[in-house]
Amino acid sequence: MCIRDRLLITGCAEQTPDDIAQGSLIVDTHIDTPYKIKTQLDESGTFEDIALNTSYDFDYSRAISGGLNVPFFSIYIPAETEENGTSFKLANELIDLMNKIIEANPDKFFLVDTSTYLGNLPGQNLVGIAYGMENGAALEGNLKNVSYFYERGIRYITLTHAKSNKISDSSYDENKQWGGLSDFGKALIPEMNKVGIMVDVSHVSDAAFFQAIDISNTPVIASHSSLRHFTPDWERNVSDLMMEALADKGGVLQVNFGTAFLTNLNDKSKGYNPSTYIHAQVSDVVDHIDRVVELVGIVHVGIGSDYDGVGDTLPNGLKDVSSYPNLIAELQKRGYSTIEIQKILGGNFARVWREVEEYARNN
Repeated sequence: MCIRDRLLITGCAEQTPDDIAQGSLIVDTHIDTPYKIKTQLDESGTFEDIALNTSYDFDYSRAISGGLNVPFFSIYIPAETEENGTSFKLANELIDLMNKIIEANPDKFFLVDTSTYLGNLPGQNLVGIAYGMENGAALEGNLKNVSYFYERGIRYITLTHAKSNKISDSSYDENKQWGGLSDFGKALIPEMNKVGIMVDVSHVSDAAFFQAIDISNTPVIASHSSLRHFTPDWERNVSDLMMEALADKGGVLQVNFGTAFLTNLNDKSKGYNPSTYIHAQVSDVVDHIDRVVELVGIVHVGIGSDYDGVGDTLPNGLKDVSSYPNLIAELQKRGYSTIEIQKILGGNFARVWREVEEYARNN
């Protein structure tokens, strides 16, 4: 007999990976399907319906099959949109597009804008879509837009992306113009805390990472990052020291599934070549989880797959949103208990989200 206690299932005999996937809260904090849909729409005038079967990494039937309850859909803002002045417009277009899809399929999707009901989602055959903004360029340097985008459903903001912006230096950009965060970035983080938007330190430079953690009044997240321990000298990933600082703040690292984030099997400078590319395995994802647990404990790690964002570089066995049971099976193989697995799948992230909301309510 199993006892359901909000976010966790306890008192169960040995469960299969599918049992755990279907009975647990699974939150994947970074899925890039919206930009993929919009690109298809702009190029052809139509797009694949995620309420049906698609060629994307995400659609409804595979999400249900894999046990996914809450995908955080990335409202992705390419770096060049800050330069050409279209970032605010693009963010709104992506939100509008996804809202229309959700509204057209109330039997399959609904918008999740609070942590309050997360524990009720497993087993309902509904997918609760949440929004995270990838690249704060859409704020256009205006603190008033924090509340604006909160009202539009944004629940985390990745401060920057491929290039340094008005907020923060980027890990990818050799031009570290701010020495971390800009003055606007330093003012932005308390405003996000006040409104109730999670601070996401994926993509930022090392200096910006530590500054953001120091300034924030709430735990922060790395929504789709992995550990530099396995990819030495690659700044996009998080060092052990950074991981410890993130945990000290109460935050979570949401492990990215992209092969480049997990291993150095391929030369990152040469890009993707399908004829020579070596894909990671499910075990590589769990190696990163193991390392986080070893460094800071079980309560500071989750999953941020980057589905629909890293092309055909996903690990063998984790190719789309139906694959979470394969991750669970490897976790079981490593000796993780059901309760520990449930923390990784969504419980740890849900705790951070609740703490961010609580701070906003009380301040």
